[in-house]
Amino acid sequence: MTTLFTSQKFRRTAVQVMFVTVVVLLILAMIIVGRTNIADQGIATGFGFLNQTTGWPVSFSLTDVGPRSTYTQVLFAGLLNTLLVGFMTLFFATLLGLFLALMRISSNSLMKLVGTTYVEVFRNVPVILQVFFWYAILTHLPGPRQAYSLADMAFFSNRGLMLPAPSLSGLDIVLFLIGCVAIGFGLKSFKFKKTGLRLPLAILAAVALFVVLLMTGREADVALWSVPELKGLRFVGGVSLKPEFSALLIGLTLFGASYIGEIIRGGLISVDKGKLEAGSALGMSSFQINRYIRIPLAFRAMLPSLSNQYVWLMKGTTVGIAIGYPDYFAIVSTSINQSGQTMELLALLMGGFIVVNYSIGFAMNLLNSRLKLKGRS
Repeated sequence: MTTLFTSQKFRRTAVQVMFVTVVVLLILAMIIVGRTNIADQGIATGFGFLNQTTGWPVSFSLTDVGPRSTYTQVLFAGLLNTLLVGFMTLFFATLLGLFLALMRISSNSLMKLVGTTYVEVFRNVPVILQVFFWYAILTHLPGPRQAYSLADMAFFSNRGLMLPAPSLSGLDIVLFLIGCVAIGFGLKSFKFKKTGLRLPLAILAAVALFVVLLMTGREADVALWSVPELKGLRFVGGVSLKPEFSALLIGLTLFGASYIGEIIRGGLISVDKGKLEAGSALGMSSFQINRYIRIPLAFRAMLPSLSNQYVWLMKGTTVGIAIGYPDYFAIVSTSINQSGQTMELLALLMGGFIVVNYSIGFAMNLLNSRLKLKGRS
């Protein structure tokens, strides 16, 4: 026994077990006290309320929800709204950030000045203030009858941006996404690496799948494309991007691009010039040097910071509640006020963001692993 207590490994293990035990007991105590206090106030606990109808509508949703929808359906719609604006923000902010990074490292003084000014302005203004600014601009545009028109196909007014859209149902979109994933895994099994045909074939297969979904299962009198048309005081048809959605997307994109641009710039200038000169000495073109040397090395250097920025931007979608965008946070807040199930809904809110942000981090780590394998080969 004396030998056991003198073992450093045993003492470390015992301390860790004691620490975990204390943490678990504290959590259990908090749960018990919370349930007792809630029960004393006459409030029911549990997740049974998720099957009850909400009684209030959602102003913007990718799914069909209304006052008769259950809390489960409404919460799912809010989560989809968060994912929609979040992933669109990541996509556009990355593209704009890449462009800003290239401007910042350019030898052209004017481009460098424009890129630097952009970063300094948008990085130092709070994101919620930027979202309010764009929301004020969008809601002060002319009404539907005086809307700005682009070839009578797209319209921009204080009701939002109206765009033409294919007549795809929700099931079609789900099938399209599943088909794209299947195409990706299918092409991965073929050896197109050296021919460079994998990406063109994937795009071609996705387009073919989109056309098939667009042409099949459709009634004869339903048009392939739905074009917005002014009827009375509102537009009918097409797809409508509400001012709340547009303002949140623009504000987050412009703000996030300023940080992502700096992250990309840091990664690009961290690449050793000797390696670039070695590639040039081997007869590689500028495109090949960027493709096989600069970008892989820069990407590995900037990946940790880029992953953190992506997670932050996804969490930043919660500022949408300030302008009335019904994201997951706003839906949960309204549900708490209506149902009184505070603890359960907060747990769902935290669980949802943990799953989404952990998935982003996992995807970035997976990408990093793939890049490492390519570098070693």
